[in-house]
Amino acid sequence: MPSWTCPLILDSSRAIVAGSQDALVRAIRRGADLRIYTEFRHNEHIDVRSSSDEKVREVAEFAVTYLVEDRWAAGLMSLRQPVSLPDGFGPRPSMSFFLYNQDGHQALGRPHLDGQKTVPAPEGGPHPMPKYHLIDSHDPATNAPSHNFIYDFDIYKFYVADTWEEVLHHDGHGHILSGSIDALATAFGEGAAIKVGIGGLCADLPGEGGDLAHEVFVETGSGYYYVEQQLFIAGSHPVIRVRPSIPMRYQSKGWDFGWLVLRTDGAVVYRQCDPYSLAFADGTRRHPIRWFAR
Repeated sequence: MPSWTCPLILDSSRAIVAGSQDALVRAIRRGADLRIYTEFRHNEHIDVRSSSDEKVREVAEFAVTYLVEDRWAAGLMSLRQPVSLPDGFGPRPSMSFFLYNQDGHQALGRPHLDGQKTVPAPEGGPHPMPKYHLIDSHDPATNAPSHNFIYDFDIYKFYVADTWEEVLHHDGHGHILSGSIDALATAFGEGAAIKVGIGGLCADLPGEGGDLAHEVFVETGSGYYYVEQQLFIAGSHPVIRVRPSIPMRYQSKGWDFGWLVLRTDGAVVYRQCDPYSLAFADGTRRHPIRWFAR
């Protein structure tokens, strides 16, 4: 079982009460897994019409992590469907691509999966939550609405499993910068899980702001090693691409999601899903990649 530690805790005003943002950034830079613990009251966050003020604790996995300008960390939920607590799922099949920043800024991109027409919801919902503060929203009448906001959780605890070992780093043409393909192949052959940090993955996304250096981390699910060529190939878990900014936020047309096939010669194939149309397209590119094993 991975050893989880807590490098950063924020209070309800998002002030640091323990640890530091730098400690979280260092862990994400090393490929650490991220889970975030929050607390809230049922009738403040789930159903404001309810008489129940029961405290609810939530821990969520942020399986896609970002390192922006080598100094800013953020994470995205990549597998979550909306839930309607305490009973079941939300009313429409969709993905809840929640994005949390190291300073507590939050965002949500929601591609709907059911093919129905989207009807814009009132800002803040039909029954506004006093602790919910909308910053801005985008594309409310499309298949992929998004918004940036802050919800004042009672506490935020950033947990990391900082147990990955970097075994290979190469540039976009496969030239080795550190480590070795042998080390990667050996770890893979012994059953180790493999994770990647891809440099510049979102550089082609449109949006406001300058082009910021960034690295996107995601675990892989399948791996293949061509022994004679000494070529390692891996298929990633789902990845959400968001145009990098500080803090990270959603912009209109500035995000998508999909899957990656990554090779140690620097070639990457991205199977992109357009969240607005759900149309798929494959594209080949080259990126520097850091490979981690555990």
